[in-house]
Amino acid sequence: MAYDDRESDEAVKPSERSESPESSVDVAPGERRRRFLGLERNVVAAGVVSFFMDISSEMVYPLVPLFLSAVLGVNKSLIGLIEGIAETTASLLKLASGWYSDRIGRRKALMGAGYGISALSRIGLAAAGTWGQVLGVRFVDRVGKGVRTAPRDAIVADSSSGHDLGRNFGFHRMMDQMGAVIGPGVAFLVLSLRPGDYRTVFWLSFIPGVLAVLAVVLFVRERRRPGRRASGPRAAGRVAADGSGRTGAAPPRWSRRALGGPLFAYLGVTGLFALGNSSDAFLILRAQDVGVTAALIPLVYLAFNLVYSGFSVPAGLMADRFGRKRLLVVGYLLFSGTYAGLALARQPAHIWALFILYGVYMGFADGTGRALLAQLAPAERRATAFGAYHAVVGVAALPASATAGLLWDRVSPAAPFWLGAGTALVAAVLLAVTVRPAAHATA
Repeated sequence: MAYDDRESDEAVKPSERSESPESSVDVAPGERRRRFLGLERNVVAAGVVSFFMDISSEMVYPLVPLFLSAVLGVNKSLIGLIEGIAETTASLLKLASGWYSDRIGRRKALMGAGYGISALSRIGLAAAGTWGQVLGVRFVDRVGKGVRTAPRDAIVADSSSGHDLGRNFGFHRMMDQMGAVIGPGVAFLVLSLRPGDYRTVFWLSFIPGVLAVLAVVLFVRERRRPGRRASGPRAAGRVAADGSGRTGAAPPRWSRRALGGPLFAYLGVTGLFALGNSSDAFLILRAQDVGVTAALIPLVYLAFNLVYSGFSVPAGLMADRFGRKRLLVVGYLLFSGTYAGLALARQPAHIWALFILYGVYMGFADGTGRALLAQLAPAERRATAFGAYHAVVGVAALPASATAGLLWDRVSPAAPFWLGAGTALVAAVLLAVTVRPAAHATA
C-alpha cells in the first residue's frame, strides 16, 4: 500500500487497497478478522491499556504537589525541580525507547515493561516519607512513561492501514481522555470521604495500573514488521527487496535521509509550535486571573477533558476523509484563536467558552498529529519517529513554560497567550507549505 502525495493525503490507489497491513500480522489464522466497532484488536487493546493507566495517573498527578506541600512541607521551587526532572527524563527516554523498539523489531515487551514500571511506582509513592523518596518515585514513574510511549504509538500505527490512521489514533486519544476524566473523579470521591488522606488515593491508584499491565499481556499482539531481523528457519527464504539476498533490516538510523525530509520538516514545525505551547498550568492561572473561583476550576478542566474526548474520534474520521495535514492545520488555527481569546478574556464566561474551544483543538490535533506522523514515517522506523516526536515536544516544554512565566511577570498576564497565538499561526502556515507527504509503503 502506498500513500498518494496529493493534498488529500489519505488517498490510496484502488489497486493497492487489498494489500492490508494485516497481511504481516504474526498471529493465528483468523486473528485478523477479530474487530470491535470496526477497529483492529491491537487498536482497541492499546486504548483500553491507556484508559486504565490514565485513571491511575490522573488519580495521582494532581495530588503530588499537594502531598509534597501539605504533608511533607516542601517549598514550591523544589516541587518544580522534582517535576522538571521527572518530565525531562520521560522526554529523553521516549526517543531512546523508540529507537530500540525499531532496532529489535518488538513493541509489546517495551510497552508492557513501561506500564509495569509506572504501576509499581504507585506503591513507592504511597510509602514515601521524604521529598527525596518522592523524587525517586517520580523519576521511576517517568522512566516507565518514557519506555512505553513510542512503542505504544507505533503499535497503533502498525495495526492501521493507510486509510484509517486518523480514526485509530482518535479512538486511542478518546480512551486516554476518558481515563483522565474518571481518575480525578475517583480521587475527589476518596478525599471527600477521607479528607487529606492522599496515601489512600495512591494505594488505590495501583489497581487500575495493574489492569493496564494485564491488558497489555492478554490482549496486545506483536506484529511482524519490515524492520524486524530475520532469524530461524524462515530467514533463509526471505531476501531483501533490492534482490541482494540480505535478510532482515539495518538498525534504524537517526538522519534526515533515513527518516525522510517530510518527517524532519514536520518535526521542525512541531518544535516551533511547542515553543509557544506552554504548560496548561498557565491556563489555570489565567482562569483565576480573570475571576473563576478556585472551587470551579476543576469543573472547567473537566469540561475541557470531556470535549477533548468527545471530539477525538470524529476528528480522526474527518482526518482520514479530508486529509490529516489539512485537519492539523485547522487544529493549529483553533489553538491560535483560543490563545488569542485567553489574552483578551475579561469575564469568567469567556474562560468557560475558551476551555471548551481548547478541548475542540485537542480533539482535532492530538490524534491527528500522531496519525500524520505515522503516515510520514517509514514503517520500519515508526517507533523511532514517535520517540523523536515526543522528545521534541518534551524538550520544547521547558523553554516554553519558562518564557511564559517571564512574560507573565514582566510584561502582562496576556503576553504568554499572544506569544502562543502567534507561534501557532506561523506553525500552521509552515505546516501547510513545507510538509508534503512522501510516497512510501506502509507496513
